[in-house]
Amino acid sequence: MPELPEVQTTVKGLTAKVLNRTFVDVWSDWEKMVKKPINFRLFRKEITGKKINKIWRRAKNVIFGLSGGYSLLIHMKMTGHLMVGVWNMKGNKWLPEKPGPLEEKINTYLHFMLLLDNKKMIALSDVRKFAKVELWNTEELLASKEFLALGPEPMEKSFTFGEFKKALKGKMGRVKQVIMDPYVIAGIGNIYSSEALWWAKIHPQKSVAALTEKELKSLYGAIKKVLAAGIALGGESFADYRNVDGKKGQFDDERRVYQREDEKCFRCGANIKRVMFGGRSAFFCPKCQGHT
Repeated sequence: MPELPEVQTTVKGLTAKVLNRTFVDVWSDWEKMVKKPINFRLFRKEITGKKINKIWRRAKNVIFGLSGGYSLLIHMKMTGHLMVGVWNMKGNKWLPEKPGPLEEKINTYLHFMLLLDNKKMIALSDVRKFAKVELWNTEELLASKEFLALGPEPMEKSFTFGEFKKALKGKMGRVKQVIMDPYVIAGIGNIYSSEALWWAKIHPQKSVAALTEKELKSLYGAIKKVLAAGIALGGESFADYRNVDGKKGQFDDERRVYQREDEKCFRCGANIKRVMFGGRSAFFCPKCQGHT
């Protein structure tokens, strides 16, 4: 699933390419992606003619601030990613107008497309079709229960060490699961939690309540470090994610533990291990990340 760095990379790319453009139409062969309004015809009617005034991120959501007091929210979920380009329908399939990265197989599962006033398109490729699209009244979105419940943004200046400790205070459970909870801290997923815990030398299954002050400081710094690196390198494309040009991010070269089971730890040389808990894989070094 695209995490904070991948979503931020998408927002940056979209801002450079489609800001101030206007939606002139929308297409989908999987209308269930549109969750709000549920009626796709109504969604199409309401979004047509809306201008893109702002593009921003909250947690793992891409949000288009639109004219008329509307906001378009897109969550790319497990396998989705947004791209900008020009496609032509041939037979029953969209094909990119120009050869290049958009032709890569993972970029061809197009199920939702927004057409712009400059003939460009914003396309959502999603092999598993889990992504969601919602059109909100902006005030209602910002005041919604789920939106207000989201945790602090870890890359904001306001996310101090004090705020980090406050977010974790009273939380129970294993540290990896806790920092991945979007209602505790927004935007951290499986990749960057594994990486941050390796840098902090903390076992992913350690109880968050048992973390020392020193460990908390190390983890706080590690989270900032790996997220900043992920953003700077355009995200992680080990699996499905691609940027708005259909290209891979470069964080793959910086991975220390994620998807490196049985490979050597870069720090101590021990074999990286993988353990399953909470329905997810955790990658860690059994030697330098200590015990639970």
